[in-house]
Amino acid sequence: MMDGKIGRKTGRKTGRKTGSKEKKYKVNTAGVCMACFILFFAWMEKQPVAVQAWKEAVQAEAGDGNENGTNLQLYAHSAVLMDADSGRILYGKNETEKLPMASTTKIMTCILALENGNPDDIVTVSAYAAAQPKVHLGMYEGQEFRLGDLLYSLMLESHNDSAVAIAEHVGGSVQGFAAIRMQKAKEIGCRDTFFITPNGLDASVNEKEGGQKVHSTTAADLARIMKYCIGESEKSGEFLEVTRTQSHFFTDAEGKGSYSCNNHNAFLTMMDGALSGKTGFTNNAGYCYVGALKRDGKTFVVALLACGWPNHKSYKWSDTKQLMNYGLENYEYRNVYEEAPLTPLLVEGGVPESGKPYDAAYLPLEVSETGDGELNVLLRDGENVERNVLLPEKLTAPVEKGTRVGAVNYYLDGELLREYPVRTAGGTEKMDFPWMVRYLWMCYSL
Repeated sequence: MMDGKIGRKTGRKTGRKTGSKEKKYKVNTAGVCMACFILFFAWMEKQPVAVQAWKEAVQAEAGDGNENGTNLQLYAHSAVLMDADSGRILYGKNETEKLPMASTTKIMTCILALENGNPDDIVTVSAYAAAQPKVHLGMYEGQEFRLGDLLYSLMLESHNDSAVAIAEHVGGSVQGFAAIRMQKAKEIGCRDTFFITPNGLDASVNEKEGGQKVHSTTAADLARIMKYCIGESEKSGEFLEVTRTQSHFFTDAEGKGSYSCNNHNAFLTMMDGALSGKTGFTNNAGYCYVGALKRDGKTFVVALLACGWPNHKSYKWSDTKQLMNYGLENYEYRNVYEEAPLTPLLVEGGVPESGKPYDAAYLPLEVSETGDGELNVLLRDGENVERNVLLPEKLTAPVEKGTRVGAVNYYLDGELLREYPVRTAGGTEKMDFPWMVRYLWMCYSL
């Protein structure tokens, strides 16, 4: 009895104390959770709408395929896999949507600095360049550097101050350099790109005619720019050398300050054949990436925009590898060139080969500019190239030898791949009155 009472009393007392402690603990946990929620939503309010839109769309878009029915599980809101030899987009996801591009901007900054400057040029740092936010080299106003050294700072460490210093040196000002980049973008086929900053930091401007414009591009345009950088520019070799370098050490022009740069493009060691690439991130852009790979005679470019926000830094690597492997595994080169059957064309009013006025005149045709007679196209199973011969029903004399009269066109999915001109293999004069006089004279003189 005593033991039972004591037990009950002790149990009740212990229960009350334990309950009190648990209640206190629960109250503290709830407070911490509430504080976390408040901080989270406060952070979310400061984030761009793009963050929320991306998070809402990731699951809905996962598994979406492009027009060829391909299903790829991509995190990026916008993505492109491009054949860097032809410029053909092999896979696209929202590829024409205009989005911020962050530091992927710097590939254009780099290639134009190489094309319009000299690596041994001395760049003087302005106050504006020195004031750029992190990530930065830490330069100061009036400091001088070799342009060539700043390119490594630009591409390996993605330093924002180096980008501005380069832009001011090459273009005279940030605005002047933006104009140079816009012109180059148009030349290489970019129609939906608008440059403001040389480093890719988020920015917008108000234009009188176009309204507000933001620093932006599309995945398709970004891929075109990388295609130009790695293969079309006369400075492609120098571009690849800079972007593939693992580390670079340098000093300022006076030798007073020492600096080191390390390559942060992890893709270079992820896949055999990796050529180049550039990462990027801003609050508006999210994680971005553009990279290139060459393997088995095939060259691919991958461009990704809005590929996640913190803490999803690795999404861009997953998407890049998936797209590159898709290209490697599913596309092969095929020679689609075929000899086009060309019959001679009737020439109205032309002098016949027989030389007799009562015969019809015909001219043989030939396909020119065929090179070695090969047209190698990167194709996947099920893709076929269509050939279309365009010729007039007849010609009108006179016709000179080598006159272009038509074309043999090759199409893939309705897009023109290659055009071969068709020309006359001979010529003929007009059967006019002077010719008839000469003909009759010959006949009567025999």
